[in-house]
Amino acid sequence: MQYLNDNRIIYRRNPINDLPSQVFEWGKFYEQGTYECYELFRSKAKINTFRSLKWHLLVLLYLNPDLYENGFETLCKHIAYKPNNFITFEISEDILMDIISNIYKIDLERPPNNKSRKIIFKDITGLTKSEKLSIVGKLIGRSKIATKENIYECMNAIHDMRECITVQTIARMLGCSTRTVYRNLDNQLKTEKNLLNSMI
Repeated sequence: MQYLNDNRIIYRRNPINDLPSQVFEWGKFYEQGTYECYELFRSKAKINTFRSLKWHLLVLLYLNPDLYENGFETLCKHIAYKPNNFITFEISEDILMDIISNIYKIDLERPPNNKSRKIIFKDITGLTKSEKLSIVGKLIGRSKIATKENIYECMNAIHDMRECITVQTIARMLGCSTRTVYRNLDNQLKTEKNLLNSMI
């Protein structure tokens, strides 16, 4: 991370066009969600797939367009070098250069695919994990609707707190029964839940 900071690489950016529904001392709430929040390397979880590596590199180039001609390849090599603790696997230079080549072909005028976020906490809030989870529960769970979107938002919040994601915790946050959560927990959410838990 020191390399990124020393070279002033942008790896986090709050929404720039979407307006929050509510603003609090601890952060912002987007009732309809926002796709404009990019927060790379927010947790200690490492990049563990080629697909995830490509997405991270694409976002870095999107957030740092001045690196397109100079510096991007060096940045990619730094991220892809396993001893630097960004990724969990070894990658050959040929494969990495192929990934970089494919990224250059992508239209950077369009934002990279991103997950919707409803709640964005400030870096420093002074809140405990329990207090943050309580805030998420009040804002997301006030509708009492266990939609896939709301379940996913709770999963992300729990993961950000470095806690194990359980159906019981999600149900408690949404103010519904575990049966309701199970009914709306599709295979994609189950896979994501297991992936996030494996990163703790």
